[in-house]
Amino acid sequence: MDNRRSSAREFAHGLTALILALFLLGVSSGLGVMKNIVDIWGAVLFIPEYPAVVLREVFLGWRSWSRDKNSLSLEVTRLRNENAGLRLELAKISSGQIYSGDKESETRTARVTLRAPMSWWSEIRIDRGEHDKITMGLPIFSGGYLIGRVSTVSTLSSWAELITSSSFMIPAVIEETRELGVVAGDGNGSVLLRYIPTGRGVRSGMKVSTAMIGEELPPGLPIGTIAGEFTPGSDGYTTYRIEPGADLSRFYTVSY
Repeated sequence: MDNRRSSAREFAHGLTALILALFLLGVSSGLGVMKNIVDIWGAVLFIPEYPAVVLREVFLGWRSWSRDKNSLSLEVTRLRNENAGLRLELAKISSGQIYSGDKESETRTARVTLRAPMSWWSEIRIDRGEHDKITMGLPIFSGGYLIGRVSTVSTLSSWAELITSSSFMIPAVIEETRELGVVAGDGNGSVLLRYIPTGRGVRSGMKVSTAMIGEELPPGLPIGTIAGEFTPGSDGYTTYRIEPGADLSRFYTVSY
């Protein structure tokens, strides 16, 4: 009985050793097989992981694009404001308003405090008045372009007439042809250039600025560009539509 148990124990030990030896042999000589198994398992796991990987790549790409877009938008805004300021300063220099070391000629900003619906295209109220050296006829700007002039002044606030007002009329010049005309609003949001002789080669995109009319509204202040003919002249004159340089439909601050 003891011999039989001893033989069984020895057989079990030998079988265990054989299995262990075969396993070690398989591991040592079958790394390629193991790699294949790992590759197959990775391919199986790739299927449920793929949507998450794609979403991650899309999210990272969108975040990078959004960051770049915001950065470019801020840069464009900065350059636009800088360009507007340079246009205004250049216009003042050309009109003789600015002299070297004259701090009184620095551009200031005012906030629009009222723009009534019934007079939306006619006038605005700003939070600057006599205390801030606002005077009658003073030009006001948005984005470096002329949008109106001060019409009423009180101690702490003022009213300004917009160039879209039907009562607003100022002499203007087409810079490329030097033709003189009159800029006038129609009261409904449009700006027109009237009394330009027909057949003078006026084309869309030509620049329009103020002509010499007085100290408070000097020449050379930018208004906008020719947008096309409004009415061909039957009396030898043509009226043109002007595309204002500033967005007159909405603005919250003005410069002066």
